[in-house]
Amino acid sequence: MKKVLIITYYWPPCGGIGVLRCLKFAKYLRQFGWEPVIFTAENAHYPSIDHSNNKDIPEGITILKQKIWEPYHIYKFITGQKADANVNNVFYASEKKPGILHNLSVWIRSNFFIPDARSLWIKPSVKFLLNYLKENPVDAIISNGPPHSNTRIATLVKKATGIPWLADFQDPWSQVDYFAMLKLTGWGRKKHLRMEQEVFRHANAISIVSPTWKGDLESIGAKNVQLLPWGFDAEDFEGLQPLQNPGFTITHTGILGSDRDPVELWEAINTFSKKQPGFLQELTLQLVGLVDTTVKESCEKWNLLTNVKLTGGVDRKTALAYTKGSSILLLVLNRQDNAEGRIPGKFFEYLASGRPIMAIGPENSDVARIMEESGAGYYCPFGKPEACLMAIEKLYDHYNNSTLTGAKPEQISRYSNQFVTGKVAEILNSFQKLTDPY
Repeated sequence: MKKVLIITYYWPPCGGIGVLRCLKFAKYLRQFGWEPVIFTAENAHYPSIDHSNNKDIPEGITILKQKIWEPYHIYKFITGQKADANVNNVFYASEKKPGILHNLSVWIRSNFFIPDARSLWIKPSVKFLLNYLKENPVDAIISNGPPHSNTRIATLVKKATGIPWLADFQDPWSQVDYFAMLKLTGWGRKKHLRMEQEVFRHANAISIVSPTWKGDLESIGAKNVQLLPWGFDAEDFEGLQPLQNPGFTITHTGILGSDRDPVELWEAINTFSKKQPGFLQELTLQLVGLVDTTVKESCEKWNLLTNVKLTGGVDRKTALAYTKGSSILLLVLNRQDNAEGRIPGKFFEYLASGRPIMAIGPENSDVARIMEESGAGYYCPFGKPEACLMAIEKLYDHYNNSTLTGAKPEQISRYSNQFVTGKVAEILNSFQKLTDPY
């Protein structure tokens, strides 16, 4: 069996959605003739811990670890946060408004930890892997970013060894939404762009999760860009007991940041409640995960705080149980320039749950296209509360008539993790026909 080295920061016991990308690749690659070898961080500062993901680790797999030092404990000390605070997502959501010390910390991180907060892991990891590969050859490499420290490690290993390399992007690098939130100097920006272009020159193939982002990468020089969407694993839903609230429940799972505040939905609910007596008494807005303080303030503005149920962070199995037990699932895309191409990983699990989805985002997005082709629910463009109102009216009517339905199973089979991993194997197999041009 051919071997592929997978370079990933996220690996069990890490929680959250990011860990699933490489974990699911590793789970299914053996079915396609590839033996995964994992390289990951030892003692990483993960956003959450979830041991339930351990079930997907293939038996007997080789897992290599290199110690990592991350500056998060310094950030927490400077900003006065608790030692166990989750600060991995400061660009997405915060439970309180950021202050001067936060902004100073972001400036330091932006310009002295490039490409990201794991940058000090790069040099020792490259040294470790070059020594390992001398005695333990592999046929290909996959790196997964962000964090793009993974991508940088793979760049340097590829340059030193010539081993064929697939650079996988969960999110873009310089085109990602939070790149604009970095407080970069001119030289810091140039360093990011230089590293990114080096990936484009040396990777044998690049993969990314959406068609729009594929085009975006190609527009700045990326070659041989392949589409590898996020997906769902049907096994994750086997034997799952739904967690249900009485009444009409709208559930959002994952981070709900300030740029994902569904103000159109809040306005639509307010309008509908005036037309439909008793609706608010039936309504639960279930927000599972980290919720930005501005979203809570928005709910308060629309007098919806009494309808909000905040669960805080939960493990993956519980999040899926909430998903499966909800009347409606809420998906909100970022109000950012590249949101047309953002297809969140949880979206595919929403699809697999069979529950109807209400999505809010820019017009003509990749999510809108998948929603239409799969019959998953209703897509509401930004700035159009009337679209949300129409969706609420129809969904509530279906709820009362017990006719709520979600995606058509035959339309989402190509988004299974097993199918997507087969596409990964096709890319790796194509490397066997190539000679490294570098």
